[in-house]
Amino acid sequence: MNDTDASAAQVRRLACWQGPVDIAPLGGGITNRNFTVRHAGDDFVVRIGEDIAEHNISRRFELAAARAAWAAGIGPEIVHAEPGALVMRRIEGRTLAPQDVREPAMLARILEVVRACHHEIPRHYSGPAPMFWVFQVLRDYSRRLAAGPSAWHEQLPLLEQAAAVLERAVGAIEVVFGHNDLLAANLIDDGRRLWLIDWEYAGFNSPLFDLGGLASNNELDADAESGLLEGYFGSAPDAGLLARYRAMKCASLLRETLWSMVSELHSALDFDYAAYTRENLARFEQAWRDFAEAP
Repeated sequence: MNDTDASAAQVRRLACWQGPVDIAPLGGGITNRNFTVRHAGDDFVVRIGEDIAEHNISRRFELAAARAAWAAGIGPEIVHAEPGALVMRRIEGRTLAPQDVREPAMLARILEVVRACHHEIPRHYSGPAPMFWVFQVLRDYSRRLAAGPSAWHEQLPLLEQAAAVLERAVGAIEVVFGHNDLLAANLIDDGRRLWLIDWEYAGFNSPLFDLGGLASNNELDADAESGLLEGYFGSAPDAGLLARYRAMKCASLLRETLWSMVSELHSALDFDYAAYTRENLARFEQAWRDFAEAP
């Protein structure tokens, strides 16, 4: 039995079902195996995945954040959870692509969801919550890569030096509750509202990390980035805010790059992590040049 078949069998055994289920693999996940399930006339999505130590993923924290997101009105309803599995009600809608995020009207809608994440989720979150400090994440990734058979050893010293420069440039931060993985594919439009999914990296952080990640993951141009910052903060960004934002945007790209490098070593999922590493490294290098050349 391969891993997908084993995960499908795990889905069928979940205690929440009271009869037969129809299941089908759901593509797109690069840290989990996901399935759609039809049961008793209702549709669900099931995420199968254990804790992932190399990415500091704790399913306990993911579950707490997902439940708080539902209570805050920005995430799907969680109907069942047990070790290694999370069951949520399926959202009927369109998963966004980067070109959707770049549309000004859509970006304004996304900002509303981001604000709700940052300020409403703590009102509903139960239990201890993690701090997602990207520079500590980068230090941990770097140690793991240095200790493993990574093809990227020669690049690590320069990437570590860049991370140190960026951390100093970010400086003191405001703390909010971040999603910390604002890929377009983590947003679903049901025609009336937007839903934010996949809370495995959620935790307290600077708002600039989500804003920088949203911009870098979806390749916003300079005008869109200025509008993003003005829309979030309520006024045009000054030079200091722009500098901190650019540093955090670089850090978000560096995190995605090292995340992929580590995944090359550890993930068993069928995904071309090496190509993803090369893509994100090139994007980080361009962002780093832009940061270094900015006035």
